[in-house]
Amino acid sequence: MTPIRAPKDPGVSGWNAMLPPAPPPTPLETAITADWCIIGAGFAGLAAARRLSQIRPEDQIVLLEAGRVGEGPAGRNSGFMIDLPHDLASEDYGGALNADRAQTEDNRRAIAFAGDMAAEFELGEEAFTKSGKVNGAASEKGLRHNLDYAGHLRALGEPFEMLSARDMQDLTGTAYYTGGLLTPGTAMIQPAMFVRGVADRLISNRVVLHEQSPVVALDRQGDWIARTPLGQVTAPNVILAVNGHLESFGHMAGRLLHVHTYASMTRPLSPDETARLGGADRWGIIPADPLGTTVRRISGTGGDRIIVRNRFTCDPWLESNPRQATGIARDHDRSFRARFPMLNDVTMEHRWGGRLCLSRNNVQVIGQLDEGLFSACCQNGLGTAKGTLAGLLAAELATGHSSPALDRALAAELPTALPPKLLTRIGATVRIRTGEFRAGAEF
Repeated sequence: MTPIRAPKDPGVSGWNAMLPPAPPPTPLETAITADWCIIGAGFAGLAAARRLSQIRPEDQIVLLEAGRVGEGPAGRNSGFMIDLPHDLASEDYGGALNADRAQTEDNRRAIAFAGDMAAEFELGEEAFTKSGKVNGAASEKGLRHNLDYAGHLRALGEPFEMLSARDMQDLTGTAYYTGGLLTPGTAMIQPAMFVRGVADRLISNRVVLHEQSPVVALDRQGDWIARTPLGQVTAPNVILAVNGHLESFGHMAGRLLHVHTYASMTRPLSPDETARLGGADRWGIIPADPLGTTVRRISGTGGDRIIVRNRFTCDPWLESNPRQATGIARDHDRSFRARFPMLNDVTMEHRWGGRLCLSRNNVQVIGQLDEGLFSACCQNGLGTAKGTLAGLLAAELATGHSSPALDRALAAELPTALPPKLLTRIGATVRIRTGEFRAGAEF
Protein backbone atom coordinates (compact mmCIF):
# COMPACT_ATOMS: atom_id res chain seq x y z
CA MET A 1 0.00 0.00 0.00
CA THR A 2 1.48 3.33 -1.03
CA PRO A 3 0.09 6.56 0.42
CA ILE A 4 -1.23 8.61 -2.47
CA ARG A 5 -0.43 12.06 -1.16
CA ALA A 6 0.93 13.30 2.14
CA PRO A 7 -1.34 15.88 3.82
CA LYS A 8 -0.15 19.47 4.12
CA ASP A 9 -0.80 21.63 7.16
CA PRO A 10 -1.42 25.33 6.44
CA GLY A 11 0.46 27.96 8.41
CA VAL A 12 2.58 27.73 11.56
CA SER A 13 0.70 26.87 14.75
CA GLY A 14 1.12 29.51 17.42
CA TRP A 15 0.94 26.81 20.11
CA ASN A 16 4.17 25.30 18.84
CA ALA A 17 5.83 28.57 17.83
CA MET A 18 5.56 29.84 21.44
CA LEU A 19 7.62 26.96 22.78
CA PRO A 20 11.42 26.71 22.88
CA PRO A 21 12.87 25.04 19.78
CA ALA A 22 12.74 21.26 19.92
CA PRO A 23 15.95 19.23 19.83
CA PRO A 24 17.06 18.19 16.33
CA PRO A 25 14.98 15.34 14.89
CA THR A 26 16.27 11.83 14.33
CA PRO A 27 14.93 10.65 10.97
CA LEU A 28 14.92 6.92 10.31
CA GLU A 29 17.87 6.25 8.03
CA THR A 30 18.42 2.52 8.49
CA ALA A 31 16.51 -0.76 8.45
CA ILE A 32 15.37 -1.73 11.94
CA THR A 33 13.08 -4.30 13.54
CA ALA A 34 10.65 -3.88 16.42
CA ASP A 35 7.70 -5.56 18.10
CA TRP A 36 5.43 -2.61 17.29
CA CYS A 37 5.43 0.14 14.70
CA ILE A 38 3.08 3.08 15.35
CA ILE A 39 2.56 5.42 12.42
CA GLY A 40 1.70 8.92 13.60
CA ALA A 41 2.81 10.65 16.81
CA GLY A 42 -0.26 12.74 17.63
CA PHE A 43 -2.73 12.09 20.42
CA ALA A 44 -3.64 8.61 19.14
CA GLY A 45 -0.10 7.47 18.40
CA LEU A 46 1.29 8.69 21.70
CA ALA A 47 -1.58 7.12 23.65
CA ALA A 48 -1.02 3.83 21.84
CA ALA A 49 2.70 3.91 22.65
CA ARG A 50 2.00 4.73 26.28
CA ARG A 51 -0.58 1.96 26.68
CA LEU A 52 1.65 -0.60 24.94
CA SER A 53 4.54 0.34 27.19
CA GLN A 54 2.30 -0.34 30.19
CA ILE A 55 0.98 -3.67 28.92
CA ARG A 56 4.17 -4.95 27.24
CA PRO A 57 7.04 -3.15 29.01
CA GLU A 58 9.66 -5.44 27.43
CA ASP A 59 8.50 -4.89 23.83
CA GLN A 60 10.33 -2.62 21.41
CA ILE A 61 8.08 0.19 20.10
CA VAL A 62 8.93 2.47 17.18
CA LEU A 63 6.97 5.68 16.54
CA LEU A 64 7.19 7.15 13.05
CA GLU A 65 6.15 10.79 12.59
CA ALA A 66 6.06 12.38 9.15
CA GLY A 67 6.92 15.86 10.47
CA ARG A 68 7.80 17.07 13.95
CA VAL A 69 5.74 16.29 17.05
CA GLY A 70 3.59 19.34 17.78
CA GLU A 71 3.67 20.68 14.23
CA GLY A 72 0.92 18.41 12.87
CA PRO A 73 -2.81 18.33 13.65
CA ALA A 74 -2.26 17.47 17.34
CA GLY A 75 -0.47 20.80 17.84
CA ARG A 76 -3.04 22.79 15.86
CA ASN A 77 -6.34 22.20 17.67
CA SER A 78 -8.01 24.53 20.16
CA GLY A 79 -6.98 22.50 23.20
CA PHE A 80 -10.39 21.48 24.58
CA MET A 81 -10.40 17.89 25.87
CA ILE A 82 -14.18 17.63 26.19
CA ASP A 83 -15.89 14.90 28.20
CA LEU A 84 -19.49 15.52 27.15
CA PRO A 85 -21.21 14.86 23.80
CA HIS A 86 -19.75 17.10 21.11
CA ASP A 87 -21.29 16.24 17.76
CA LEU A 88 -20.39 19.03 15.34
CA ALA A 89 -23.30 18.03 13.09
CA SER A 90 -25.82 18.62 15.87
CA GLU A 91 -27.39 21.99 16.62
CA ASP A 92 -26.58 21.71 20.33
CA TYR A 93 -23.81 19.04 20.26
CA GLY A 94 -26.06 16.35 21.77
CA GLY A 95 -27.54 13.11 20.46
CA ALA A 96 -29.44 10.11 21.77
CA LEU A 97 -29.23 9.72 25.55
CA ASN A 98 -27.80 6.19 25.75
CA ALA A 99 -25.21 6.88 23.06
CA ASP A 100 -24.24 10.14 24.75
CA ARG A 101 -23.84 8.44 28.14
CA ALA A 102 -21.50 5.89 26.55
CA GLN A 103 -19.59 8.62 24.71
CA THR A 104 -19.18 10.58 27.92
CA GLU A 105 -17.86 7.52 29.75
CA ASP A 106 -15.37 6.89 26.95
CA ASN A 107 -14.24 10.51 26.77
CA ARG A 108 -13.68 10.58 30.52
CA ARG A 109 -11.53 7.49 30.33
CA ALA A 110 -9.40 9.23 27.70
CA ILE A 111 -9.15 12.42 29.78
CA ALA A 112 -8.14 10.42 32.86
CA PHE A 113 -5.50 8.60 30.80
CA ALA A 114 -4.14 11.90 29.49
CA GLY A 115 -4.24 13.39 32.98
CA ASP A 116 -2.25 10.47 34.37
CA MET A 117 0.41 11.05 31.70
CA ALA A 118 0.51 14.77 32.46
CA ALA A 119 0.91 14.09 36.18
CA GLU A 120 3.50 11.32 35.87
CA PHE A 121 5.53 13.24 33.30
CA GLU A 122 5.21 16.48 35.33
CA LEU A 123 3.97 18.50 32.37
CA GLY A 124 2.42 21.23 34.54
CA GLU A 125 -0.96 22.98 34.62
CA GLU A 126 -0.26 25.00 31.48
CA ALA A 127 -0.02 21.77 29.48
CA PHE A 128 -3.04 20.09 31.11
CA THR A 129 -5.58 21.29 33.64
CA LYS A 130 -9.11 20.13 34.48
CA SER A 131 -10.79 23.54 34.40
CA GLY A 132 -14.08 23.03 32.57
CA LYS A 133 -15.36 24.99 29.57
CA VAL A 134 -18.18 27.38 28.75
CA ASN A 135 -20.66 27.28 25.90
CA GLY A 136 -20.87 30.98 25.17
CA ALA A 137 -24.03 32.56 23.72
CA ALA A 138 -24.06 35.93 21.97
CA SER A 139 -27.67 36.01 20.75
CA GLU A 140 -31.19 34.82 21.53
CA LYS A 141 -30.55 31.87 19.23
CA GLY A 142 -27.41 31.01 21.17
CA LEU A 143 -29.27 31.23 24.46
CA ARG A 144 -31.91 28.83 23.10
CA HIS A 145 -29.16 26.42 22.04
CA ASN A 146 -27.76 26.54 25.56
CA LEU A 147 -31.17 25.96 27.11
CA ASP A 148 -31.72 22.97 24.82
CA TYR A 149 -28.30 21.61 25.75
CA ALA A 150 -29.02 22.20 29.44
CA GLY A 151 -32.16 20.10 29.11
CA HIS A 152 -30.14 17.36 27.47
CA LEU A 153 -27.52 17.48 30.24
CA ARG A 154 -30.26 17.38 32.87
CA ALA A 155 -31.66 14.23 31.24
CA LEU A 156 -28.15 12.74 31.28
CA GLY A 157 -27.77 13.60 34.97
CA GLU A 158 -24.73 15.81 34.24
CA PRO A 159 -23.87 18.89 36.31
CA PHE A 160 -23.83 22.34 34.73
CA GLU A 161 -24.20 25.98 35.68
CA MET A 162 -25.99 28.67 33.69
CA LEU A 163 -24.04 31.94 33.50
CA SER A 164 -25.56 35.40 33.11
CA ALA A 165 -24.27 38.16 30.86
CA ARG A 166 -22.63 39.69 33.94
CA ASP A 167 -20.96 36.38 34.78
CA MET A 168 -19.64 36.13 31.23
CA GLN A 169 -18.23 39.65 31.35
CA ASP A 170 -16.56 38.95 34.69
CA LEU A 171 -14.95 35.88 33.15
CA THR A 172 -13.95 37.21 29.72
CA GLY A 173 -13.74 40.97 30.19
CA THR A 174 -16.08 41.56 27.24
CA ALA A 175 -19.78 42.43 27.18
CA TYR A 176 -20.24 40.50 23.92
CA TYR A 177 -21.78 37.39 25.47
CA THR A 178 -25.38 37.34 26.68
CA GLY A 179 -25.05 34.10 28.64
CA GLY A 180 -23.16 30.87 29.05
CA LEU A 181 -23.35 27.26 30.16
CA LEU A 182 -20.46 26.01 32.28
CA THR A 183 -19.62 22.30 32.49
CA PRO A 184 -16.79 21.19 34.79
CA GLY A 185 -15.39 18.06 33.17
CA THR A 186 -13.36 19.47 30.29
CA ALA A 187 -9.57 19.53 30.49
CA MET A 188 -7.85 22.47 28.84
CA ILE A 189 -4.47 21.78 27.30
CA GLN A 190 -1.69 23.61 25.52
CA PRO A 191 -1.75 21.02 22.73
CA ALA A 192 1.78 21.39 21.38
CA MET A 193 3.26 21.53 24.89
CA PHE A 194 1.29 18.43 25.86
CA VAL A 195 2.23 16.22 22.90
CA ARG A 196 5.84 17.34 22.86
CA GLY A 197 6.12 16.73 26.59
CA VAL A 198 4.57 13.26 26.37
CA ALA A 199 6.74 12.29 23.39
CA ASP A 200 9.90 13.48 25.11
CA ARG A 201 9.21 11.51 28.27
CA LEU A 202 8.04 8.35 26.52
CA ILE A 203 11.35 7.95 24.71
CA SER A 204 13.44 5.23 26.32
CA ASN A 205 15.47 2.21 25.34
CA ARG A 206 12.12 0.52 24.57
CA VAL A 207 10.25 3.39 22.89
CA VAL A 208 11.98 5.08 19.95
CA LEU A 209 10.70 8.11 18.02
CA HIS A 210 11.77 8.96 14.49
CA GLU A 211 10.52 12.33 13.27
CA GLN A 212 10.66 13.60 9.68
CA SER A 213 10.10 9.98 8.68
CA PRO A 214 6.94 9.78 6.54
CA VAL A 215 5.80 6.29 5.64
CA VAL A 216 5.86 6.10 1.84
CA ALA A 217 4.84 2.45 1.62
CA LEU A 218 3.39 -0.17 3.94
CA ASP A 219 3.23 -3.82 2.90
CA ARG A 220 3.33 -7.25 4.47
CA GLN A 221 5.96 -9.88 3.77
CA GLY A 222 5.31 -12.14 6.73
CA ASP A 223 5.78 -9.16 9.06
CA TRP A 224 4.79 -5.63 8.11
CA ILE A 225 7.37 -3.37 6.50
CA ALA A 226 6.89 0.38 6.87
CA ARG A 227 9.18 2.16 4.44
CA THR A 228 10.36 5.75 4.85
CA PRO A 229 12.46 7.72 2.34
CA LEU A 230 15.70 6.60 3.97
CA GLY A 231 14.87 3.52 6.05
CA GLN A 232 12.32 0.92 7.05
CA VAL A 233 10.78 -0.71 10.11
CA THR A 234 9.91 -4.39 10.11
CA ALA A 235 7.39 -5.37 12.79
CA PRO A 236 4.69 -8.02 13.26
CA ASN A 237 2.25 -5.37 14.53
CA VAL A 238 1.41 -1.91 13.17
CA ILE A 239 -0.98 0.69 14.57
CA LEU A 240 -2.15 3.34 12.14
CA ALA A 241 -2.70 6.52 14.15
CA VAL A 242 -3.09 8.80 11.14
CA ASN A 243 -6.72 9.97 11.45
CA GLY A 244 -8.06 10.91 7.99
CA HIS A 245 -4.80 9.94 6.29
CA LEU A 246 -6.05 6.36 6.76
CA GLU A 247 -7.57 6.59 3.28
CA SER A 248 -4.11 7.07 1.81
CA PHE A 249 -3.11 3.72 3.30
CA GLY A 250 -5.89 1.98 1.38
CA HIS A 251 -8.63 1.83 4.02
CA MET A 252 -12.07 3.43 4.32
CA ALA A 253 -11.83 5.01 0.88
CA GLY A 254 -14.79 7.26 0.19
CA ARG A 255 -16.02 7.09 3.78
CA LEU A 256 -14.03 9.80 5.58
CA LEU A 257 -14.85 13.50 5.40
CA HIS A 258 -11.76 15.70 5.43
CA VAL A 259 -12.15 19.20 6.87
CA HIS A 260 -9.85 22.02 7.87
CA THR A 261 -10.63 24.50 10.59
CA TYR A 262 -8.63 27.66 11.23
CA ALA A 263 -7.27 29.71 14.11
CA SER A 264 -5.49 32.99 14.77
CA MET A 265 -3.47 33.94 17.86
CA THR A 266 -2.70 37.47 19.00
CA ARG A 267 0.68 38.82 19.86
CA PRO A 268 1.26 38.98 23.64
CA LEU A 269 -0.96 41.56 25.33
CA SER A 270 0.80 44.43 27.09
CA PRO A 271 0.13 45.10 30.79
CA ASP A 272 -2.03 48.08 29.75
CA GLU A 273 -4.05 45.92 27.32
CA THR A 274 -4.47 43.24 29.96
CA ALA A 275 -5.81 45.87 32.38
CA ARG A 276 -8.18 47.25 29.72
CA LEU A 277 -9.54 43.77 29.04
CA GLY A 278 -9.98 42.61 32.62
CA GLY A 279 -11.55 39.23 33.34
CA ALA A 280 -9.75 36.02 34.21
CA ASP A 281 -6.34 35.30 32.72
CA ARG A 282 -7.29 31.83 31.46
CA TRP A 283 -10.59 30.60 30.04
CA GLY A 284 -12.05 28.69 27.13
CA ILE A 285 -15.33 29.26 25.31
CA ILE A 286 -16.88 27.14 22.61
CA PRO A 287 -19.77 28.69 20.70
CA ALA A 288 -23.35 27.78 21.53
CA ASP A 289 -23.73 27.14 17.78
CA PRO A 290 -21.21 24.50 16.58
CA LEU A 291 -20.28 26.62 13.55
CA GLY A 292 -19.61 29.74 15.60
CA THR A 293 -16.34 31.06 17.04
CA THR A 294 -14.25 29.32 19.69
CA VAL A 295 -12.21 31.67 21.88
CA ARG A 296 -9.46 31.01 24.41
CA ARG A 297 -7.41 33.27 26.61
CA ILE A 298 -4.10 31.89 27.79
CA SER A 299 -1.23 33.06 29.95
CA GLY A 300 2.14 31.59 30.75
CA THR A 301 4.72 30.53 28.18
CA GLY A 302 4.53 33.05 25.37
CA GLY A 303 2.65 35.68 27.37
CA ASP A 304 -1.01 36.68 27.72
CA ARG A 305 -2.78 35.97 24.41
CA ILE A 306 -6.19 35.37 22.84
CA ILE A 307 -6.95 32.71 20.25
CA VAL A 308 -9.99 32.72 17.97
CA ARG A 309 -11.05 29.76 15.85
CA ASN A 310 -13.76 29.68 13.21
CA ARG A 311 -14.34 28.77 9.56
CA PHE A 312 -14.42 25.24 8.18
CA THR A 313 -13.48 24.10 4.68
CA CYS A 314 -14.06 20.68 3.13
CA ASP A 315 -10.86 19.41 1.51
CA PRO A 316 -11.17 15.81 0.26
CA TRP A 317 -7.62 15.89 -1.10
CA LEU A 318 -6.17 16.68 2.36
CA GLU A 319 -4.90 20.13 1.37
CA SER A 320 -6.33 23.54 2.16
CA ASN A 321 -6.59 26.02 -0.71
CA PRO A 322 -4.13 28.85 0.12
CA ARG A 323 -6.32 31.35 -1.79
CA GLN A 324 -8.81 31.12 1.09
CA ALA A 325 -6.31 32.45 3.63
CA THR A 326 -7.08 36.15 3.17
CA GLY A 327 -10.83 35.73 3.64
CA ILE A 328 -10.38 33.48 6.65
CA ALA A 329 -7.98 35.96 8.28
CA ARG A 330 -10.49 38.74 7.67
CA ASP A 331 -13.24 36.70 9.34
CA HIS A 332 -11.01 36.00 12.35
CA ASP A 333 -10.17 39.68 12.72
CA ARG A 334 -13.85 40.62 12.45
CA SER A 335 -14.82 38.10 15.14
CA PHE A 336 -11.99 39.29 17.39
CA ARG A 337 -12.87 43.00 17.01
CA ALA A 338 -16.55 42.32 17.70
CA ARG A 339 -15.70 40.64 20.99
CA PHE A 340 -12.80 42.81 22.12
CA PRO A 341 -13.29 46.43 20.97
CA MET A 342 -11.07 47.57 23.83
CA LEU A 343 -8.17 45.77 22.07
CA ASN A 344 -8.59 47.35 18.65
CA ASP A 345 -4.82 47.87 18.25
CA VAL A 346 -3.94 44.24 19.01
CA THR A 347 -2.76 42.29 15.95
CA MET A 348 -2.57 38.59 15.19
CA GLU A 349 0.88 37.03 15.33
CA HIS A 350 0.08 33.50 14.15
CA ARG A 351 -2.50 32.06 11.77
CA TRP A 352 -2.89 28.40 10.90
CA GLY A 353 -5.22 25.61 9.90
CA GLY A 354 -5.65 22.08 11.20
CA ARG A 355 -7.11 18.91 9.72
CA LEU A 356 -10.19 17.18 11.07
CA CYS A 357 -11.57 13.82 10.01
CA LEU A 358 -15.32 13.26 10.34
CA SER A 359 -17.73 10.48 9.45
CA ARG A 360 -21.32 11.18 8.45
CA ASN A 361 -22.61 8.81 11.14
CA ASN A 362 -20.18 10.11 13.80
CA VAL A 363 -18.28 6.83 14.30
CA GLN A 364 -14.57 6.20 14.72
CA VAL A 365 -12.43 3.63 12.95
CA ILE A 366 -10.95 1.62 15.80
CA GLY A 367 -10.26 -2.01 15.02
CA GLN A 368 -8.22 -4.62 13.22
CA LEU A 369 -7.80 -3.97 9.50
CA ASP A 370 -5.64 -6.97 8.65
CA GLU A 371 -3.46 -9.51 10.41
CA GLY A 372 -1.28 -7.47 12.76
CA LEU A 373 -2.64 -4.16 11.42
CA PHE A 374 -4.77 -1.95 13.67
CA SER A 375 -6.49 1.41 13.26
CA ALA A 376 -6.90 4.30 15.72
CA CYS A 377 -8.48 6.83 13.36
CA CYS A 378 -11.39 9.18 12.53
CA GLN A 379 -11.71 11.40 15.59
CA ASN A 380 -14.80 13.35 14.46
CA GLY A 381 -13.47 16.77 15.36
CA LEU A 382 -12.49 15.90 18.94
CA GLY A 383 -8.95 14.63 18.44
CA THR A 384 -7.73 15.43 21.93
CA ALA A 385 -10.11 13.06 23.73
CA LYS A 386 -11.21 10.72 20.94
CA GLY A 387 -7.70 10.43 19.53
CA THR A 388 -6.37 9.50 22.96
CA LEU A 389 -9.18 6.98 23.37
CA ALA A 390 -8.55 5.49 19.92
CA GLY A 391 -4.86 5.00 20.63
CA LEU A 392 -5.27 3.30 23.97
CA LEU A 393 -8.10 1.07 22.69
CA ALA A 394 -6.11 0.02 19.61
CA ALA A 395 -3.23 -0.96 21.91
CA GLU A 396 -5.59 -2.97 24.11
CA LEU A 397 -7.19 -4.68 21.13
CA ALA A 398 -3.81 -5.63 19.72
CA THR A 399 -2.71 -7.14 23.04
CA GLY A 400 -5.91 -9.07 23.78
CA HIS A 401 -7.40 -6.80 26.45
CA SER A 402 -11.10 -6.03 26.60
CA SER A 403 -13.26 -3.26 28.05
CA PRO A 404 -16.76 -1.85 27.58
CA ALA A 405 -15.25 1.03 25.59
CA LEU A 406 -13.47 -1.37 23.24
CA ASP A 407 -16.62 -3.46 22.87
CA ARG A 408 -18.50 -0.33 21.83
CA ALA A 409 -15.79 0.65 19.37
CA LEU A 410 -15.74 -2.79 17.75
CA ALA A 411 -19.54 -2.89 17.52
CA ALA A 412 -19.73 0.46 15.73
CA GLU A 413 -20.88 0.61 12.13
CA LEU A 414 -18.48 1.52 9.36
CA PRO A 415 -18.39 5.21 8.43
CA THR A 416 -21.20 5.91 6.00
CA ALA A 417 -20.12 6.05 2.35
CA LEU A 418 -19.80 9.53 0.83
CA PRO A 419 -20.56 10.74 -2.69
CA PRO A 420 -17.61 11.21 -5.07
CA LYS A 421 -15.02 13.70 -3.80
CA LEU A 422 -16.09 16.64 -5.94
CA LEU A 423 -19.75 16.23 -4.98
CA THR A 424 -18.79 15.78 -1.35
CA ARG A 425 -16.81 18.99 -1.43
CA ILE A 426 -19.63 20.95 -3.07
CA GLY A 427 -22.32 19.59 -0.75
CA ALA A 428 -20.26 19.99 2.42
CA THR A 429 -19.17 23.49 1.46
CA VAL A 430 -22.77 24.60 0.91
CA ARG A 431 -23.81 23.14 4.26
CA ILE A 432 -20.83 24.66 6.10
CA ARG A 433 -21.23 28.12 4.63
CA THR A 434 -24.98 28.09 5.25
CA GLY A 435 -24.38 27.03 8.86
CA GLU A 436 -21.74 29.71 9.38
CA PHE A 437 -24.11 32.36 8.02
CA ARG A 438 -26.96 31.15 10.22
CA ALA A 439 -24.69 31.19 13.27
CA GLY A 440 -25.05 34.98 13.19
CA ALA A 441 -23.57 36.67 16.25
CA GLU A 442 -22.22 33.31 17.46
CA PHE A 443 -19.77 33.53 14.55
